[in-house]
Amino acid sequence: MKAELAQQQSLLELSELDAELSRIAHRATHLPQREAVEQIRVEHAAAGDRVATVRIALEDLNAQVSRFESEIEAVRQREERDRGLLQSGATDAKQLSDLQHELETLERRQASLEDSLLEVMEHREDLQSQLAAEEAAIEALQADLAGAQQALDAAIAEVDEARQSQSSRRDTLAATLNADLSAVYERQRAGGGPGAGRLLGHRCGACRIEIDRGEMARITAAAEDEVVRCPECGAILLRLRGSGQ
Repeated sequence: MKAELAQQQSLLELSELDAELSRIAHRATHLPQREAVEQIRVEHAAAGDRVATVRIALEDLNAQVSRFESEIEAVRQREERDRGLLQSGATDAKQLSDLQHELETLERRQASLEDSLLEVMEHREDLQSQLAAEEAAIEALQADLAGAQQALDAAIAEVDEARQSQSSRRDTLAATLNADLSAVYERQRAGGGPGAGRLLGHRCGACRIEIDRGEMARITAAAEDEVVRCPECGAILLRLRGSGQ
């Protein structure tokens, strides 16, 4: 196949544009801003889980507080009844002894309940402080997430703009190529590697492998407008001035 040097130069430019588009595609999937957003989302989710756990614990403590308060009130009412009976004077000696014994028991029970209530309330106060701190952390993370998302959106817009610009240049350049030359190039690219590359001394600019002397002799002997391929990767070798031959 023959191709004018101008066509080969255009093909080189096309290959460079494709390489740049590949770099842009890689950049789009490895944006540090995206990683930052995902990290904050993970932290936000973890903080949300902690808040949920603390709230469940607080609900349990609130139930304990209500139960202790209810039991303490029942004990107080029982004490008031017993003291009322004592003060009425309408009790015999045995009833008086039983009432005094019961009052002592109720006092001990009330003291025990109040100690337990105080312990639970202190624990609840600690959890309330923890909840407030976690909720403040969530608010801060939400602000961080908004900022990180804004930075990500800007980075994506920048990448999209670069992709559109390079794609537009590629379309314009591709339209000027010989159809047969373009077809060979695209078939080579479809295999997953570069479609073309400069000949850099004895090295292929596409696969970077050094070409042996025998193949180099064949390539060197070929006419300038002859389309030659790398014997290693199959890419079109572009023998252009300034290529380092």
